[in-house]
Amino acid sequence: MDFNRAYDAVLTKWPQKPLGVDLAGRFGSTHVNVCGPADSRPLILLPGGGATSTVWFDNVGALSKSRRVFAVDTLGDAGLSVPNGDRMKSVDDLIEWMDSIVDCTGADTVDVIGHSYGAMIALAFALHRPDRLGKLVLLDPNSSFSGMKAGYLLRALPLLLSPSRARRRRLLEWETGELSIDSDWLSLVEVGTSDLPRPDLVVPRRPSKDALSALDVELLVVLAQDGRVHDAETVSKSVRERVPAARVEVLKASSHHSIPMVPADEINRVLVDFLEG
Repeated sequence: MDFNRAYDAVLTKWPQKPLGVDLAGRFGSTHVNVCGPADSRPLILLPGGGATSTVWFDNVGALSKSRRVFAVDTLGDAGLSVPNGDRMKSVDDLIEWMDSIVDCTGADTVDVIGHSYGAMIALAFALHRPDRLGKLVLLDPNSSFSGMKAGYLLRALPLLLSPSRARRRRLLEWETGELSIDSDWLSLVEVGTSDLPRPDLVVPRRPSKDALSALDVELLVVLAQDGRVHDAETVSKSVRERVPAARVEVLKASSHHSIPMVPADEINRVLVDFLEG
């Protein structure tokens, strides 16, 4: 199966066919899947590394009832975005890219949900552009409030050194344990690992305590209780110390790589409650 077919197989799981938009910019063409009422407040979704915008298939139905959803394929990562312009080399470039996505919504301010690497982008954007954000949701954000577990990094090392479908699947199956992950999405991630160029991404540094203390947006942090990437209790404590006004939710029966798919109903409940509250 080629990548586009695998991508479309997951996209068909969306409750309604999204409008595919390709945004031309300085760094290339960014693909965005759009759905929801055109006159509603914009909500930007940023996926984890390799997950693509299709990963939100169990969430967009609930989120798009009251939001115009813009699900982004991260430029430089797996997806339909094409990095055929200037190469992004710095966090400033990353913020400029995010600015272009916010501009395309036609609104002055937006809400943003990011998972994993997408959460790192979202947090960096909030620190640089608080005036453009309303509400911010970080789903199991790695390397943002605490470090990653050595055991996870050791497990991920073979995949990082020599990517393959088998190594990608082994890492995901180990991290998600007995949780049931969608087979079509797993196939998409595997094909993206083997058939596409290696990701070329700007990775923001973990913000300082002072920077996080000055964060000026409404913040929800959702953590996976059973995740193996980092310790949920440690991250929760760090968030509460650095951003006392933040809301923190720890989800049972969830892992870093199962989010946002599992447990979808609970994730959607928490997200909608925060966005509408």
